[in-house]
Amino acid sequence: MSSHATDNSHAAPSAFDLTEDQIAILDGADRFAKAELYGLSERMDNEEWWPEDAFPKIGEAGFFGITVPEEYGGVGLDMLSAGVVLQGFARWNHAMALAWVAHDNLCLNNIYRNGNEAQRKKYLPDLCAGRKIGALGLTEPGAGSDALGSMRTTARRDGDHYVLNGSKIYITNGPVADVLLVYAKTDKEKGAHGISAFIVEKDYPGFQVAQKLKKMGYRGSQTAELVFDNCRVPAENLVGGENRGVAVVMSGLDLERSMISPLCLGIAERALELSIDYAKTRQQFGKPIGSFQMVQSMLAEMYVLVETMRTFTYRTLAEAAKVEIGEGGRGDIHMMTAASVMYAANSVNTVLDKAVQIHGGSGYIWESEINRLYRSTKLMEIGAGTTEVRKMIISGELLKGMTRNG
Repeated sequence: MSSHATDNSHAAPSAFDLTEDQIAILDGADRFAKAELYGLSERMDNEEWWPEDAFPKIGEAGFFGITVPEEYGGVGLDMLSAGVVLQGFARWNHAMALAWVAHDNLCLNNIYRNGNEAQRKKYLPDLCAGRKIGALGLTEPGAGSDALGSMRTTARRDGDHYVLNGSKIYITNGPVADVLLVYAKTDKEKGAHGISAFIVEKDYPGFQVAQKLKKMGYRGSQTAELVFDNCRVPAENLVGGENRGVAVVMSGLDLERSMISPLCLGIAERALELSIDYAKTRQQFGKPIGSFQMVQSMLAEMYVLVETMRTFTYRTLAEAAKVEIGEGGRGDIHMMTAASVMYAANSVNTVLDKAVQIHGGSGYIWESEINRLYRSTKLMEIGAGTTEVRKMIISGELLKGMTRNG
């Protein structure tokens, strides 16, 4: 990678920046991703292909379990460190970066934060090593943004097991996951407060991948519809207590949102780098297109967006790292994570729009790297809560503050 993408001396001064250790983590993730993951990205995009040896390599290099203590096989660092790993991976293979965050944050970190000691010892070492792949099963067909209120998957106690029935959709890592954190209703009368969380293994009877989904972007990051047909889950795999699923969801929600922004940041950095290189080398009218003011204007606007994304992303990750179990889902951190991901998603969309414009016809060709990046942008305005829901969260918290202060 060229120096402006990895050398912190090129970053604009900001109110929040990385420490030397965090810069080293980012550079390490960047070098690993360029060497091991970048070469996989084109085939992943063309074929929705999953490279089976990628996760074990990531685990062996120490890039899983970033926020999990070493006693469980993790690294024992904070959310900001996890975020810069994601940023470094996203520069070179954003589809693998998405699979990484679904595994490391949504599944692995959730089990660590909410699971009991027996569950931690059983599942975390293999997840941290990349020997097992994790996923989160929340969204259902017909539910979308109202994932909790519209949940129809049920779990019924039957002796030493719970019996799960229902389906989940748009599940990242679903087709390849070995361990899934799945939410189901254990008390229909309590609505969203009657939901429980379970650790489901792929070989449990009654669990199956109904269909693998083909996507516009992030292709190669495996996505599926999952079906539970009288799926028997040991009662000991209940996470956080019966009807305590909302607490598990909400405790991880702001952490999840804070980890979307560095994914957008890494993609935007790569798009800016490709656009600068193209502007220097592409000749029109006998001179590089970078000599034209219109192209210079687009590059300048892209740079400003990338740098403001960087500052907001790092600040939000640092604040999210302070969130204790049970504290998420409300207040300033809830507003900040919604704002950060809204801004990052909107900004990466704008950055890639300008990047394709700079690349012209070559950017419109499916096989080009900039086209691959462009097709990724829409997901982050939809996934983990749409932009419109994020605006509702932000305004809701602002209006609560006005009520308290009025």
